[in-house]
Amino acid sequence: MTTFVEVDHVDRIFDLPNGGKYIALKNIELKISQGEFVSLIGHSGCGKSTLLNIIAGLDRASIGGVTLEGKEIREPSPDRMVVFQNYSLLPWLTVRENIALAVDEVYQNKSKRDRLSIIEEHIDMVGLRLAAKKRPSELSGGMKQRVAIARALAIRPKLLLLDEPFGALDALTRGSLQEQLMKICNEHNVTCVMVTHDVDEALLLSDRIVMLTNGPEAHIGQILEVPIPRPRQRLEVVNHPSYYNLRNEMIYFLNQQKQAKKRQAQQTAASVAVSPRGLEKVNLEIGFLPLTDSAPLIVAQEKGFFAQYGLEITLSRAANWNEIAKGVATGSLDAAQMVAGMPLALTLGAGGKKPIPVVNALNLSRNANAITLSKRLYSEGVRNLADLKAAINATPDQILTLGVVHPTSMQNLILRYWLAAGGINPDIDVSLTAIAPTEMVTQLKAGTIDGYCAGEPWSYMAVHDDVGFIAATALEIWSGQPKKVLGVREEWAQQYPETYLALIKALLEACKYCDDLRNREEILQLISRPEYLNVNPAYIRPGFTDPYDRGDGTQPQSLTAYNQFYLNKTNYPNRTEILWMVTQLARWGLTPFPKNWVEVIERVCRADIFGAAARDLGLLDTGYDDPIHLFDGKTFNPSEPLEYLKGLEIKRDIRIEEVFI
Repeated sequence: MTTFVEVDHVDRIFDLPNGGKYIALKNIELKISQGEFVSLIGHSGCGKSTLLNIIAGLDRASIGGVTLEGKEIREPSPDRMVVFQNYSLLPWLTVRENIALAVDEVYQNKSKRDRLSIIEEHIDMVGLRLAAKKRPSELSGGMKQRVAIARALAIRPKLLLLDEPFGALDALTRGSLQEQLMKICNEHNVTCVMVTHDVDEALLLSDRIVMLTNGPEAHIGQILEVPIPRPRQRLEVVNHPSYYNLRNEMIYFLNQQKQAKKRQAQQTAASVAVSPRGLEKVNLEIGFLPLTDSAPLIVAQEKGFFAQYGLEITLSRAANWNEIAKGVATGSLDAAQMVAGMPLALTLGAGGKKPIPVVNALNLSRNANAITLSKRLYSEGVRNLADLKAAINATPDQILTLGVVHPTSMQNLILRYWLAAGGINPDIDVSLTAIAPTEMVTQLKAGTIDGYCAGEPWSYMAVHDDVGFIAATALEIWSGQPKKVLGVREEWAQQYPETYLALIKALLEACKYCDDLRNREEILQLISRPEYLNVNPAYIRPGFTDPYDRGDGTQPQSLTAYNQFYLNKTNYPNRTEILWMVTQLARWGLTPFPKNWVEVIERVCRADIFGAAARDLGLLDTGYDDPIHLFDGKTFNPSEPLEYLKGLEIKRDIRIEEVFI
C-alpha cells in the first residue's frame, strides 16, 4: 500500500520561561496508508495530542514535518477534521445548524439543496434525526459527540483525527459510538488517527497501535499490528485468538513505561543531590583495547578534548574484552570502549550472570570488521561463503575452528549471521572460539584456528603476513554496522550526570576530528605508539589512509567508509540496531529474548543523553531508526522482532523470558 500520511522524523521543542527547552517529541517517524485506522497510546504527557495537533496543522513541528498525499501540512484545512473530547459545538446552534456550519463553509460552490442533503444524510448517519432541532444543552454527552463526528465526516475529510473522542462518555454510549464509527470508517474508507488511553478501544478500532514512550523526548517505543479482520463486531474481536496476547502486550508496555517514569524521578532526585554546578568527578579511568577504532579515545586524550571539558583521563589498555567487562562491572573502570553488544549483554545478564545495567549514549565507530580465512583454505579454492560451504561439505570429518573476539561482539553476531546465510550452522558445522583480537594472527599462523572475525589492524595483519585473506568485510555484510560503543554503568551515569555529559561531548569532538581525512596521517602516528596499539603503522594504513588489500589477488579497494567515526550519524545510539542485537543474542542462545525488550532497550540506549550533548555542541541530535538491510536480502523490521527471529532458518530454540533488572 502507498503512503498516505507520512510523519517524517518529527521533533517538537517548546521554549520554557526560564530560557530552557522542553523536548516533547523526539524523532517520530510514521507512515499511514489510506483507509488505515491508527491509534496513539501512552501515558499522560507522552505527546499524543501534540503529535495529533501537528498532523492536523494546528501546531508545527520544530524539526521534520508531516505530509498528506505528498504535500506538506503547514496549517489547518478541511481535508483534516479533528473531533475533540469536549465536542466543540456552538451552544446557540441546533444539531442541524452545527453540522451546517462546516458544510456551508466547505461546500460554498454547491447549491443550497445539495448542502442540505449532505447535512441530513449525516444526521441520519449518526442516528440523530429526532434531535436535529435540539441545541447542545438539550443533548447527552454521547449525542453531542455524535454531532461532532457527523460535522467532521460531512465534509468528507481525507483524514479524520480523534482526540480522546469517547473518553468522557459512559460505557454503554461509548460502545455504541465506537460501533458507529467503525461502520462509517469501513463504508467510506476513512483514514483515521485517534488518541486514546483505552487499550480495549484501541484494539477494537485500530489496524495499528503506536505506543509512545514517556516524555520528555517521547518517541515511538513499539508499533503493534492488529491482525483482526474487518468488518469487526465487538464479541468477535474479544474472542479472536490474538486479542488477549495483544492486550497483554499493550498493558505490559504501559506498565514498563510507568516503572521507567518512577526510575527517572529517582534519578532526577539523585542528580540534584550531587552538585548543581560543575563536574561531579574529574579523574576518570577509561578502558580500551589496542584496535584502530580506539582512535577517538586516544585523540581525545592527545589533542586535549578531554582537558577542554575539565576531565583528567587515564586510558587503561586491557588484554581482552572480558577484562573490560569486569572492569566496568566492578567499578574499577569509570567507562570503557566496548564491543557493540556488551552493554546489552551485561544488562541482560548473559551467561547466567547477575544483570548489571550498562548504558550506551555514544557509538564510537562503525564498520572496520572483516572475516579472515587461512591461506590453507585459499589454496583449496575457498574465496567466498559458497566456497566455504562446499569445503565443509567435502570434509565432514574435519571441523573448522573460527575465532571471535567475544560472544557479545558484533564480530561474533556478524560471523554467525554470515555463516547461517550460507547454510552453515555455526554451532554444528564449525567450531567458534573466543580469542583476544591481539592473538588472532598468532593462532592463525600456528594453525590452531582456520579463520576469524576481528577488527583492525588484526584483520589486515594476516594479509600483510601472508597467512590469511579477507573473505568478506563489514561493508559487504552490513554497511554501517555499529562496532564499538562507550559503556558506563547506569548507576555511574546517574551519580555523575554532568561528568557523563562532558565525557560524551569530548568524545563527540574527537570522533569528528577522526573522520576528517586530513587528520588521518597524524592520528595514524598517535595510535601506533607503544602505549596504545604498539604496532607498525603499515598494519593500520589499509582502510584507514590507503586502499584495502584483501590478500585474494584482487586489486586493493578504496574503502573510505571502512573506518567510520563520525560521518553518516555514526555516533547516534540506534534503538533498531540494539533490537537487532537482542534478536541475534536470543537466536544463538546467548540470552533469552526479553519479553520486556522495550524497557531493556530504553535503559541501554540513552539517545536522550546523546541528544543533550549533541545539542550543546550544535550538532545534529538525532539519527535514523530505519529497517536494517543485510547482504542476504533480508530486512529487519523493528515492529515485529519476534516474527523476524522465528523466520530465521538456522537458530537455536528461542527462549522468551521477562528480564528483571
